[in-house]
Amino acid sequence: MKYILVTGGVISGIGKGIIASSIGTILKSCGLRVTAIKIDPYINIDAGTFSPYEHGEVFVLNDGGEVDLDLGNYERFLDINLFKDNNITTGKIYQHVISKERHGDFLGRTVQVVPHITDAIQEWVMTQSLIPVDGQKEPPQICVIELGGTIGDIEGMPFVEAFRQFQFRVKRENFCCIHVSLVPQPIMNGEQKTKPTQNSVRALRSMGLFPDLIVCRSSIPIEMAVKEKISMFCHVNPEQVICIHDLACTYRVPLLLEEQGLINHLRDRLDLPIGESSSNLLFKWKKMADRYENQQKPCCIALVGKYTKLRDCYTSVFKALEHSALTINYKLNLMYINSSDLEQNTENQDPIKFHEAWQKLCKAEGVLVPGGFGMDGTLGKIQAISWARKRKIPFLGVCLGMQLAVIEFARNCLDMKDANSTEFEPDARIPLVIDMPEHKSDDMRGTMRLGIRRTVFKVENSILRKLYGNVPFIEERHRHRYEVNPNMINHFEKKDLNFVGQDDKGERMDIIELANHPYFVGVQFHPEFSSRPMKPSPPYLGLLLAATGNLNNYIHRGCKLSPSDRFSDGSDDSFSEPRFSDLEIN
Repeated sequence: MKYILVTGGVISGIGKGIIASSIGTILKSCGLRVTAIKIDPYINIDAGTFSPYEHGEVFVLNDGGEVDLDLGNYERFLDINLFKDNNITTGKIYQHVISKERHGDFLGRTVQVVPHITDAIQEWVMTQSLIPVDGQKEPPQICVIELGGTIGDIEGMPFVEAFRQFQFRVKRENFCCIHVSLVPQPIMNGEQKTKPTQNSVRALRSMGLFPDLIVCRSSIPIEMAVKEKISMFCHVNPEQVICIHDLACTYRVPLLLEEQGLINHLRDRLDLPIGESSSNLLFKWKKMADRYENQQKPCCIALVGKYTKLRDCYTSVFKALEHSALTINYKLNLMYINSSDLEQNTENQDPIKFHEAWQKLCKAEGVLVPGGFGMDGTLGKIQAISWARKRKIPFLGVCLGMQLAVIEFARNCLDMKDANSTEFEPDARIPLVIDMPEHKSDDMRGTMRLGIRRTVFKVENSILRKLYGNVPFIEERHRHRYEVNPNMINHFEKKDLNFVGQDDKGERMDIIELANHPYFVGVQFHPEFSSRPMKPSPPYLGLLLAATGNLNNYIHRGCKLSPSDRFSDGSDDSFSEPRFSDLEIN
C-alpha cells in the first residue's frame, strides 16, 4: 500500500479536495486501484448535524454515512463508492479510544494523545485503506489522504503527529506528502507573494513532515521566478513545485497536474508500477474539459432553495446539473433563488428582492426544488412548484421538493387547503406528509432514513423508468425523516399525479410523475449523490432534456444521444453516448 498525504496551508478552502481528487484520477488513469480518506479535525462525530452554511452540503454515502462534501468530490472524480469510515473526525477517534478505555483494553494505563490517539489514527487509516471501493474484490493499491484545515491549527496537531510517526511505520518509499498552499497577489502592487507559502512549509517541516511536492494555488499562472523562489526557500527542486491557477473548469485540474510531471514524480518517488503509455481515461477527461469550455447553447435552470447564499450548500445538485448539461452539450445557467424572496406579505419583505426573484423564475426553462429541513421558505417553494405545474415548465423536486409538490397539488387540485407536513404543523388537519414511525430516536441520526435503498417501479409507462433504462428497480441514496402518507395516495392518482415508484415493501412513496406535463417529477431519494461526470443522474438529465425540448426525441431514440451531440471528432465512447441500462446498481 502506498499513501499520499495532502495537507494545506495559509487558508482553508484552498482546493485541497479537488487537488486530492485529481491526484487520485491521474493514478487511476495509470491502471492503479485508488481509494481516498478525508480527515476533518472537528469534534463532531460526523457532518450530519451541521448547518450547510458551516461546511457546505452533507454528502450521503451508500452505507448511510453523512460526511464531508469532499468525499463527494472523490466519488465523482474517481467513480468509486466510499464508506462512512473513509471520513475520519476527531470525534470518531476519541470516541473509539474512550470506548476501548471503558472496555479495559488499556489495562489501567494512562490514556494520552501520544501514543493512544495517534496510534488509533494510524490504525484507522491502515485498516480503511484496504477496503475495496470500486466494486472489485482486490484491495486498493494507493490511498490518498486529505488532512482538513490548515497546518498550524491546534485541532489538527494530533493528526500531523500521527503522520509524522506513520511515515516511519510504513517506510519512506510507501509514503509521500503533498502540500497545497496559496500564493496571493495583492491588488496594490500585483506581485505574487511567496512568503505565506514559505511560512506554511516551514511550519509543516517543524512538525516533522517534509513535502515532496508543493502545489501552489493562485488566481493567475505563477511566474517562473516565483516558482524558483519557492523552490529555493522551501528546500525542493523546481520540478517539485506545481502551479494550479484558477480555472473555469475543474475537469482541467488533473490534466494540468499531469502536464507538470506529477505521474513521473510519483512513479519515481513511490516506485509505482506505471508504464509510459498514455491513458485512455485522461484522454476522455481532456475531451470532457474541451467540451465544457466550448459549450455555446444555454439552458437556464432555477434552483429554488433555502441555502442559496453559499454555493457549497448545493454542491452535488450543481454537479448533477452540470454533468447532465455537459452530456447534452448545453451550457448550464443556474440561477439560485432564495425561496423566502418569492413569498409576498411576509415580515421584513424586501420588494426589490421579491421582484428580482420572480423575474428569475419567469426566465427559467426548468425549475428545481432540492432537499432541505425546516419551515423557512416552504411557501416560496410551493409557489415555485405551482408556477412550474400550471405553466408546464419542466420541474424536478428532490426529497423535500417532492413532498412539497404533493402538498401543492393537494391544496390546489384536490381542494385540500389544510394539507401539510407534520414537520411544519405537528397537529395538521390533513397530515399529508408524516414522520416515519420506525425512525424515532433521541439520537438525531437515528431519526433519519439514510443510505442506499431500493425503489421498485410500479408501472411500465414511466418517464424515469425509461431514463433509467427500463429496469424494474433502481437503488439510490436517501436522507429524510418524513414521507408522503401512504394512506392518502389514492386521492392523487385519480387526478393524474401518479406514484410510480415505491420501496420494495410498497410502504414508501419514492417517485411521483404528473401526467400531461412535459416533465413534472419528484423523487424522495437524492440522485445527485450518485451522479458522475461521465454517468449523469437520470432524473437530472431528464430535467435538462425537457428544459431544452429534447426529452421526447431522447426517449424515442431509446435514451441515446443523437449523432449531433457527439464529439466533434465523431468518436463514440461511454461519455458521448451514455446507456443507463448499463449502470451498475450497487
